[in-house]
Amino acid sequence: MTNRPPADGRRARGDRSRTAVLDAVVSLASVEGLGALSMGQVAAEAGVSKSGLFSLWRDKEELQLAAIERARLQWAERVVQPAMQAPAGVRQLWALHEARLAFYTGRVLPGGCFFVAVQHEFDDQPGPVRDRVVSLARDWDAFVHNIIRTALDAGQLRQDTDPGVLAFELDALGYAAVTRSRLLERDAAFAQSRAAMLWRLRAYCTDPSILPAA
Repeated sequence: MTNRPPADGRRARGDRSRTAVLDAVVSLASVEGLGALSMGQVAAEAGVSKSGLFSLWRDKEELQLAAIERARLQWAERVVQPAMQAPAGVRQLWALHEARLAFYTGRVLPGGCFFVAVQHEFDDQPGPVRDRVVSLARDWDAFVHNIIRTALDAGQLRQDTDPGVLAFELDALGYAAVTRSRLLERDAAFAQSRAAMLWRLRAYCTDPSILPAA
């Protein structure tokens, strides 16, 4: 039997260390944003030294970009992948919103949503971090548009449905669920977001029976 080279073990430990630090950054940033975080704060939260952080990332911006990628993977695993198990079209749109609300109500992140926080923070701050946030926002919009077009091609949505408008409505309802749950009544915000989404999809859908009644 051949033993794995010691380097493999070191690489695995390094990967676990990076993931643990990035999980801490994503969690903190969901509350405080990325820009406000100091390397010392991140090191304390993750239980590593500042020198250990700099051995993994050269500077704060590199760490911020890595945290954005970690948040993207987290969102894909917990929201997108479960929703894509639903039948294509309208039911995937609904499953996507349900998975999104489950992410929020499950308190995966203390601030609710990493991307709501960083989009608000970096919308007027030019640079690589904003560029990456914009790129992912465009990717998300295109992803939702594709599901809507699939639903249109399958005859599941009225032919006068504007994919851009519907995608905007769906995203706005998810975004509002986060902000209103932080500022107003938490449970009511999520319940209202779910009810509003269902109402909009049933209004657009050619066969509302494929969606829940309530």
